[in-house]
Parts: sequence; C-alpha cells; structure tokens
Amino acid sequence: MAAALAVKHLESIAESLTFSKDNVGALTDIASTTLGSKVVNRYRKELAKIAVEAVLSVADLEHRDVDFELIKIVTKVGAQLEDTMLIKGVLVDKDMSHPQMPKEIKDAHIAILTCPFEPPKPKTKHKLDVTTVEEYQKLREYEKQKFEQMVQQVKDAGANLVICQWGFDDEANHLLLQRELPAVRWVGGPEIELIAIATGGRIVPRFEELSKAKLGFAGSVKEISFGTARDRMLVIEGCPSSRAVTVFIRGGNKMIVDEAKRSIHDAICVVRNLVKDPRVVYGGGAADISCANVVAEAADKVPGLEQYSYRAFADALEVIPLALAENSGLNPIEAVSEVKARQIKEKNPRLGVDCMHKGTNDMKEQCVVEALIGKRQQILLATQLVRMILKIDDVRLPGEKED
Repeated sequence: MAAALAVKHLESIAESLTFSKDNVGALTDIASTTLGSKVVNRYRKELAKIAVEAVLSVADLEHRDVDFELIKIVTKVGAQLEDTMLIKGVLVDKDMSHPQMPKEIKDAHIAILTCPFEPPKPKTKHKLDVTTVEEYQKLREYEKQKFEQMVQQVKDAGANLVICQWGFDDEANHLLLQRELPAVRWVGGPEIELIAIATGGRIVPRFEELSKAKLGFAGSVKEISFGTARDRMLVIEGCPSSRAVTVFIRGGNKMIVDEAKRSIHDAICVVRNLVKDPRVVYGGGAADISCANVVAEAADKVPGLEQYSYRAFADALEVIPLALAENSGLNPIEAVSEVKARQIKEKNPRLGVDCMHKGTNDMKEQCVVEALIGKRQQILLATQLVRMILKIDDVRLPGEKED
C-alpha cells in the first residue's frame, strides 16, 4: 500500500516533457544527467547528443516505440573518447577481401550470402584419389568452372558487392577481383542480419536462389582506415528502407571503451523511456523526499501496526537523498532535514540535495531530471524484492549442520 501511494504521488508531481526531432534540448539534458556520475562524465554533453540522435533516428514518435535492434554499438580501442561518432548506417569490423578491390562503392546492390564460394561437396564421407596429372587438371578445371558459375550467377542478379558469411580461398578471391566484383568475407551472423534489415535485402542460402529482388541496396559502401595500425572497417550508409544507426566508440584503452559502451547504453535506455512516456520527475533526491513526506503523512492516518510499515517505507525512501548528501561532502541528516522542511513549507516537490554546490536546491534550475517510468520501476521492483525476501522462512548456508 505504501509503494502504491508513493507511485501515485510520483505520477501527480510528474511534468510532461515536450520534444521533437527538431527540439531535443530537454532530452539531451536528461541524457547528460544520466552520464554525470559515470567515468565518461567529462564528455557527457557530446555523448548525450549521440545517444539522443541515435534513439530519435530509429524511433517511431507516432506510436511511441523504439526498436533497439536498429541501434548497434561498436567499440574500437584507439584515439580518444571525444572521437566517438554516430554513423547513419551499419559499421562492420571487416574489410574488402582483396587489397586491390575498390574502397568505395556508390549505389551498391548487395548480395547477402550464407553459402561459401567453393565447389559443392557430397554430404556423405568420401575419399578421392588423384593418381595422374590429367585427373588433377580435370579437378582443377571443374573447380574453376564452379567458381565462374557462382560469380556469374551473382553478376546476373545485378549485384556489385558480395557480403558472405563464410570465407573463400585465394583462387575464388582472385577470380572475384578479375570479374570486378568486390566482396567481404567472414561476416558474423548478427552483423549479416543487421545488414539485411538495413539494406532491405534477403539472406540467400544458395546461389541458385539469388535474384534481383533479394538484393539489398545502400547509397554507399566504403572502407575507412584509422589509427597507427591502419585498422580498416566497412561503413554502409544511405539505406532507404531502414533507419539503422551505429554508435562507434573510441577510447585510449579497453577499460575506457567498455565503460563508455555501458554508459551510452544507459543513456540510450533513458531516452527510450522518455520516448515511450515523456513524463519526468526531478532528481537530486527531490522525488524521493516528496514521496517520503506523503507516505509519512499517510502513516498518521493508518490505524494499528500497519502504520509502522508505512514509516519504515518512508525512512527507506530517504536513503537515496542521504547517500547523495554524504557523497557530496554535506552533512546528510542536516541537508535532508532542511530540504524536507522546505518541501513541506513551500509545497515544492522540485527541491532536492544541492550536490553540485550551485547555491540552489531547485532541481529544475539545475536541470537534474529523470524519467518517471524509471523512478516508478525502481520503487515497484525494490518493494517486490523485499516482499520475496520476507517470504523466506529460513536460510541455510552451505556446510551448515542441522540441529
């Protein structure tokens, strides 16, 4: 009951956020707040803009839905964190199969294959003995014919780029170069699915099934190189049938890159929540203190022992602002008590702990905001967890002897 009362009060003090694809200032401020406590907080403004732009690029604002499958996060150690960028397309950690193949292809018609460029093999166990030079030449000629047939089938379908899940040997690679058909090999399953979604193509398991209707299309496919090691990656941009985007994270070492990936994922989740439900409450412990005041006030009206559970719930809600004040170098009891008194006196649920020492407790002025959907879930999930723990009669530790 106390949790339901707190959630109901949260919804009553929440404010609706107005934003559009042309007006993203409020979303950027909230994403920046999310990144404020992370290791990457030095670049939180830049990363917040990337997170907001990524979500709005794939969001359906009419139905208030965000397809996370269209947002891919790729990391690469090297350069600086500020070199992190958003690519309006798909980034693949591969390069062209032959160094002499073109590095950029305009108006690419892409054949997406899960079949290898190699002659067919019998499904059963077999052994082939080659005893003469003539037999070897026949076998070699057969393989060459099969390679040429496969390449011709791809060319006949109208493709000018091949993306293959499997590899192919040097002979097939050389033949592809001769026939002016650029190719990319060893592209993983998740990446090949994302490419198919982004380009509107179909994944083809056999060369015989390849047709023009199953080809994907991209405005440009180019190979980019960076870093002192000349690492190369493929960028697929200008996909008309999809809004897929890629967040390309750079950093000086693996720890920074991994932390940036987690932080940007959190920011993207917060922006996604705001697209689904644009209502917000104010941070800095303001919402928690306001809910604690309401629950404590309701405890006085509850008869019997239940009022003690209400008071305990109100005390639990104050743990977050107390921790914020303590971590900010303030006297926690004094700071929280002052904010509680001011909230009750001024009836202002926006007052919170001044963690940044800006001289004001109004979190609206400090732009410390969080999504209502996130704060509501925190209270509901924490309450549900406590109820599960209270249902446990006893706990036995490993190796503990029975009485």
